[in-house]
Amino acid sequence: MTGQTITAPARVVTGEPGCGKTTFLARAVRAHRAGAAVSVAADPAAPDGGLRALLRAVEAADGTGPAVLLDALHAAAAHAPLLVCVDDAHLWDAPSRAVLGRTARRLRGTARVSLLLSVAGHRPVDPEFAGLPVIRLDPLTPAEAAALLDEVTGGDADPAVRDDLVDAADGNPALLLAMARRLTPAQLRGHRRAPRPPADAAVLTGLAGDCLTGLTDAQRDLVLRVAVALTDLDGEAERADVRLVLRGARTAVPVPEVLDSADGTLRFHSDLVRRAVYEGASPERRRAAHRALAEALEADGAQGLGTLLHRARASATPPPGTADALAEAAARPGPHGPRCAAYTRAAALAADATRRAEWYTAAAEHALLAGRAHRARRLLDAARDHAVPRALRGRIELARGTTILHDGPVDEARASLLLAARLLTGADDPRPARTAALAAADAAWAAGDAAGCLQALPRGEDPAGRDAVPSAADYADGLRALLEGRFPAAALRLGRLVADTETGELPDVPETFLRAAAAALMLGDLPAARRAGTRALAADHGAGGGVAALAREYLAYTELRAGRHAVARTHAEEGLRAAHRTGRRNTAAHHHAALALAASVDSGLAEVAVHARAALAVARRHGLVQAATLAEWATARADLGHGRPREAADRLGPLVRPGPRRGHFAVWMSAVPCYVEATVSAGRADGGDRGDGREREGGRERGDGCERRGGCGREGGEAAEVAVVVEEFARWAGFGADPQAPAQLLRCRALLAPPDRADALYRAALGLHDRADGDFERARTELSYGKWLRRRRRLREARDRLGAALVGFERCGARAWAEQARAELRALGVSAGGRTGTAPGLSGLTPQQLRIARWVAEGATNREVALALSVSTRTVDYHLRKAFAALGVRSRVELARLVERAQPPPDGTGTERGTSGGHTEIDRAHP
Repeated sequence: MTGQTITAPARVVTGEPGCGKTTFLARAVRAHRAGAAVSVAADPAAPDGGLRALLRAVEAADGTGPAVLLDALHAAAAHAPLLVCVDDAHLWDAPSRAVLGRTARRLRGTARVSLLLSVAGHRPVDPEFAGLPVIRLDPLTPAEAAALLDEVTGGDADPAVRDDLVDAADGNPALLLAMARRLTPAQLRGHRRAPRPPADAAVLTGLAGDCLTGLTDAQRDLVLRVAVALTDLDGEAERADVRLVLRGARTAVPVPEVLDSADGTLRFHSDLVRRAVYEGASPERRRAAHRALAEALEADGAQGLGTLLHRARASATPPPGTADALAEAAARPGPHGPRCAAYTRAAALAADATRRAEWYTAAAEHALLAGRAHRARRLLDAARDHAVPRALRGRIELARGTTILHDGPVDEARASLLLAARLLTGADDPRPARTAALAAADAAWAAGDAAGCLQALPRGEDPAGRDAVPSAADYADGLRALLEGRFPAAALRLGRLVADTETGELPDVPETFLRAAAAALMLGDLPAARRAGTRALAADHGAGGGVAALAREYLAYTELRAGRHAVARTHAEEGLRAAHRTGRRNTAAHHHAALALAASVDSGLAEVAVHARAALAVARRHGLVQAATLAEWATARADLGHGRPREAADRLGPLVRPGPRRGHFAVWMSAVPCYVEATVSAGRADGGDRGDGREREGGRERGDGCERRGGCGREGGEAAEVAVVVEEFARWAGFGADPQAPAQLLRCRALLAPPDRADALYRAALGLHDRADGDFERARTELSYGKWLRRRRRLREARDRLGAALVGFERCGARAWAEQARAELRALGVSAGGRTGTAPGLSGLTPQQLRIARWVAEGATNREVALALSVSTRTVDYHLRKAFAALGVRSRVELARLVERAQPPPDGTGTERGTSGGHTEIDRAHP
């Protein structure tokens, strides 16, 4: 929201202690550039102190009552919109709060005055402010928390220390910074061991501040029992049974405001306060609370995992057999959070090293399924500290590799998974070894290592017929055939997996549908991929483990391939939230790449850059070549759509041309059509027709002062490379994995063909588009064909093609591409409607003069403009002189200034589109 006015008349900003409410208001003041903005704080002890402070801030005389304040605010906003930010409004004196609340409600319907009122989130909203729209500041995502820590430490934090801090802070920025400040520089850099957990009682209670002051002893016991009841649940339950926590109380206890009571349950308004209550209590008081809850549960006849956990924590030295009982109970089906806690406690109590390692490993497996990847890694570190049998070590490495595959360097994940496969081979149950091998292949795929993927894939059928993932043999053999270029064999095996999934031959479990979705995407069967992805979501039942994040990734890529960018954006946004919720930064990077690809069609360069940077930040650190290639392609496609073919060609060249920098083997083919179009538009490949109606004689082109025979220097070399890439793309298109590829191939050939062949190629491409779904790719072919027809002076046909392109782009929301089609239609003298971005100072120019003026204003030479617009330098010089005369400017510098003043705000600026955690840019506030 930077640079924007707060448009709602009044909003209440809330969140738990330390979430950044004060910083949010400060950023809102800085962002309010359309008028005046004031921040107000007051002494809560002074009578009418809040109201008087606010009146002084707007330079009004003292008074009382809503009418006085309302008149003062309207007077202050007479000349420009006014934003008033009131921090900690809940601390104002009661009369001031009443006046402020009534005034806020009376502001509805006015656009001149806006109010932002911050209130504490650990307590109910004051009745004076009830009914006003609420902005609740969500916790930071792990990526945002890591970025904040890097910002305040200058990037000095060791990655392992940073991850520990981010996990312990649990999205609270103030807690994160307070913990970081308590570490010495040596501890922060990882040179000395940092305390674990770093979120100690002093830090938590310091942040909770006065939230817990003024409580009676009975209320302190009550809030501690509620905190104890919710400990170890890890988000599986947010409310405690009032009857249980109050059992044994002699008198009724008034519920303090830090608790919310509803339907016989109690919960904390703020999880940070819950943690502060638990950690701030003495060990004796915590054990007593656990003991009381265990007795209450036993009195109700409950003997489950919760009762055992409370009993295990009720004594410093639990009785013998407690560890075995916890592990036995944790092995039964149930929520992953409590099972992780039970295994962890059992491991801590175990005397035998092998059992301790086994239970730490089981705890890590449940932590991963609960979306706590960092906790899983720490538990596995504890398990690896012990010498264990071969099979258990293989299980540890399998869990570790799986964890890192979701949230860490994929090369490291692959090494752990390959080790796990070797250690588990020969066991009575062959399924874990196959699972490890398939996961290692997934890691190599993400890293863009085709040879490593082939090496990891298991061979042959499981003789017992008990695959860890149903039809894993079909998947492995099909993927191997695909990587080896044996396309018929790949289609047979992968197709069988997809068919068996759809006919119900395989169990209805998420893993089955995820593999089927991946197989269908490889085959280009987009409807099947869509069905498998949605069935994976349905089969997940919210069980966690990141299934939703991965299923949304497949669905997003399916819709991108189908050209349904709005639907793809929806899946990617939902998947991004799921990835952050389950601690899967690698999956989040893929969703950012998908969002960048969607934005490259329907949004501005700014939004594409935001998501591409987010994807690349993780991809480069964790070796995610596939995500990085997608993000780079998205950036280049956005450049191409916004009339920057030179930049697009520079970015795409290394990705698609043979060599060590080539992009991911499953992605670069998809970027080839953009690369061909960019190189032709930038004049680096021979497009057959220069577009200005000039003829070729003996292979020479005349008319711009430069004679070329097949290009010279870089252009000639790049033209040859383009031809090689197109032939590789032709082999890929023949496989049929991409429904759009055959038509795209003919479009590429048309762009490179001489005039006597291009026409037929364009028509054939459009015929193939009729067989594949997707407005966007067809519209791109219509646009290229329309440009070619216009420059061949076939104006009526060009008008038809360009009109069809415009309709296609508008249907799929491709705004920048639609503007290209409009510009071409304007060059034909056709008014296409829509936003042109032409200011009054430029309205006297012809469409061609306007295009040339904008290129020159960006610093392009006449030669570069000629190449970009496919005209001669003489044509550019002619139109530029006419533009100078029409505008009354005498130099390129004056022209650049005039164009800059006339330019509209770039697309993507000033939107309020939310991101992963539900924040706008202002919402990214932190203390």
